[in-house]
Amino acid sequence: MGIDLPLIWAVIIIFGIMMYVVMDGFDLGIGILFPFIKGKADRDVMMNTVAPVWDGNETWLVLGGAALFGAFPLAYSVVLSALYLPLIFMLIGLIFRGVAFEFRFKAKDDKRHLWDKAFIGGSIAATFFQGVALGAFIDGFPVVNRQFAGGSLDWFTPFTMFCGAALVVAYALLGCTWLIMKTEGKLQEQMHDLARPLAFVVLAVIGIVSIWTPLAHADIASRWFTLPNLFWFLPVPILVLVTMYGLIRAVARNAHYTPFLLTLVLIFLGYSGLGISLWPNIVPPSISIWDAAAPPQSQGFMLVGTLFIIPFILGYTFWSYYVFRGKVTHEDGYH
Repeated sequence: MGIDLPLIWAVIIIFGIMMYVVMDGFDLGIGILFPFIKGKADRDVMMNTVAPVWDGNETWLVLGGAALFGAFPLAYSVVLSALYLPLIFMLIGLIFRGVAFEFRFKAKDDKRHLWDKAFIGGSIAATFFQGVALGAFIDGFPVVNRQFAGGSLDWFTPFTMFCGAALVVAYALLGCTWLIMKTEGKLQEQMHDLARPLAFVVLAVIGIVSIWTPLAHADIASRWFTLPNLFWFLPVPILVLVTMYGLIRAVARNAHYTPFLLTLVLIFLGYSGLGISLWPNIVPPSISIWDAAAPPQSQGFMLVGTLFIIPFILGYTFWSYYVFRGKVTHEDGYH
């Protein structure tokens, strides 16, 4: 039995995207939450919680894009052709967020508000258009003769706009629970107050997307609601409800670490639900990972280098989070 290289590469890309969503999600969430916090000192603390790690988090986005280009060139060409505009808007948001991150600390007091606004706008824009791209991916792309056959604005639909807004709320909850874990005092209390309503909004948008998707796509409805699939996949929505209950309870008792960990579980469950809906198609609705795969020689050659470098990425990521563990304060940063 030979090695299934497309499957291995699909796992690598899925893992890379998941790592990006989790690790860049909470620092984008901090930018989304900025309007709720007015004090300069508290905003400084918010940014200091991710200052040592935010740029390294985006390594996973680069890894996922490069892997898609090398391992599944057909998917790369179709998806990017279909999503040029939302992906460009996302990158512009990331640029504004990154520049604002560096310049805000150097700005004079009368100019700092401009960089705060750039940080907020960049974070919201990057998150929103990630959600738009996700919604368009779920909707699928028309392909004729192995080329994208749709229009430049096919991604602009009510469903994709809702997915964009839903991801903004999800990242806000991720950022909120991250700050609960990393801060203390008044700022942490404010995050506890925000976490409960955010959790209910996230639960609502999960429910709406979960209903909207199968109603709009008969193949996804068939996958979820026919027997015996229904019994195999039923644990996912049940675990979502259990996790949300645990998250709300953890926030109510002013827990420090549990809300963030349970939010990570919630993100993973949503990601797994997406996988169940679309697998094994890498270009929905009908192009599978095997149909879109590069030649085995190319995938094998790339795999050697990728398996060599991923442990290094994991190693320095773990080390950076370990070194800067603990609470961030107004006085001395970390302790």
